Amino acid sequence: MTKFSDLNLNPKVLKAINEAGYETPTPIQAEAIPPALEGRDVLGIAQTGTGKTASFTLPMITLLARGRARARMPRSLVLCPTRELAAQVAENFDTYAKHLKLTKALLIGGVSFKEQDVAIDRGVDVLIATPGRLLDHFERGKLILSDVKVMVVDEADRMLDMGFIPDIERIFGMTNPLTRQTLFFSATMAPEIERITNTFLSAPARIEVARQATTSETITQGVVMFKASRRDREASEKRKLLRTLIDKEGDKCTNAIIFCNRKMDVDVVAKSLKKYGFDASPIHGDLEQSHRTKTLDSFREGSLRFLVASDVAARGLDVPNVSHVFNFDVPSHAEDYVHRIGRTGRAGRDGTAMMICVPKDEKNLADIERLVQNEVPRLENPLKSAKAEKAKDSDTEKKFTGRTRRSSKSDSKPSETADAAPAVQSEAQTEAPAKPAPAERQSKSDNRRSNAGSNDNRGKSGDNRSSSRSSNRSRGGRDNGKTVVGLGDHLPSFIALSFEERRAG
Repeated sequence: MTKFSDLNLNPKVLKAINEAGYETPTPIQAEAIPPALEGRDVLGIAQTGTGKTASFTLPMITLLARGRARARMPRSLVLCPTRELAAQVAENFDTYAKHLKLTKALLIGGVSFKEQDVAIDRGVDVLIATPGRLLDHFERGKLILSDVKVMVVDEADRMLDMGFIPDIERIFGMTNPLTRQTLFFSATMAPEIERITNTFLSAPARIEVARQATTSETITQGVVMFKASRRDREASEKRKLLRTLIDKEGDKCTNAIIFCNRKMDVDVVAKSLKKYGFDASPIHGDLEQSHRTKTLDSFREGSLRFLVASDVAARGLDVPNVSHVFNFDVPSHAEDYVHRIGRTGRAGRDGTAMMICVPKDEKNLADIERLVQNEVPRLENPLKSAKAEKAKDSDTEKKFTGRTRRSSKSDSKPSETADAAPAVQSEAQTEAPAKPAPAERQSKSDNRRSNAGSNDNRGKSGDNRSSSRSSNRSRGGRDNGKTVVGLGDHLPSFIALSFEERRAG
């Protein structure tokens, strides 16, 4: 097995490595350091968290151990896409070069130009910068890059995503290609990145320690397919799902990074987690550098449990003990998924990465699975499980209540039923007079027939009969709204005669 002592590094560099507690290099370090020490260009392709930073920092310090920098003319240049990654490279430099008298300068946004100008004027061996701030200093006449001996481009694919490729090409043009050694590192190799390497690298040693855009086998991945009950409730229900996933992990989730696609969502999610008692803080590009640095330091030290971040934090966060990564949003670029979940499961440790996918993000999920050449396992939605369990308990309660009610009816005593019978009979007798008399029902029936007959054009004879019946009912007084008993007041005279009188008549 290869050890750092086998790589022909400067003895003072080896001493610093031993003091940092490292003994065995990672695969990318073991393969990239020897050709870099030989002065060859290097093209390194490796997934996030494999130790790419030390792959160029260690040989660069060894090569720069002899010599001295001149004012405004740095001897080496490291380009990083974000402030956080640049700060991490500066920390690595301090760790491995502490026994050598080498100077450095960190050129990033959010810091005053005056302090950076003072450092540059003194002369620096290592210049670590983001492309935008580096060009600002160059345009102000504060930098001369023709003396750069070693040039490093870190996270080149992220540079592409952030639109820095034109700036990178311009910076390459400021250096001397005859005296410049280039170390180029990336997690993925897009066609545009390959074009740059073919243009600016000379016969590079290509080192690929893992398949392009692969995820670490130590990371347990999963995605929850989520659909909100209503469109206007999607954001709130999604935040509730995130909290439920965190609670479900319990003590296994010692700390976590929660990634959002938009800066606005970073602030909203962080505020929501705080509201429900979670120790969370946001970090994104719109925050002041001092605030970002303070938040990152708190997360590294363990005093902050949840870091809610945009993709500005997907690169350069060297926190070895991140237990979980939650993708609140499916990243719009498939490569970002690899970098996001690479924040956990580092240095051989186990990690967990969970993602929430809404219907509109299913296409991005398919792109991710196509890139990593594996299907992301589907996880059960804990919110649906809770609802199903609640509904099941409710059904059980209803069934139990129904049986109780039916049994109470069947168990009633005969005496109670017998006692209830007279009451029912009495109520029936009381209500009986209110029922319409047979004569009244007949009258109403005749009225309905009369109305129907009057609307039907059936001929003269039918109209006459209908008219006759109507006049008879009017004379008989049966349609005057009064209750009629028997034959009413209009008793025929022949019925009132006695038998003898009728016989005599």
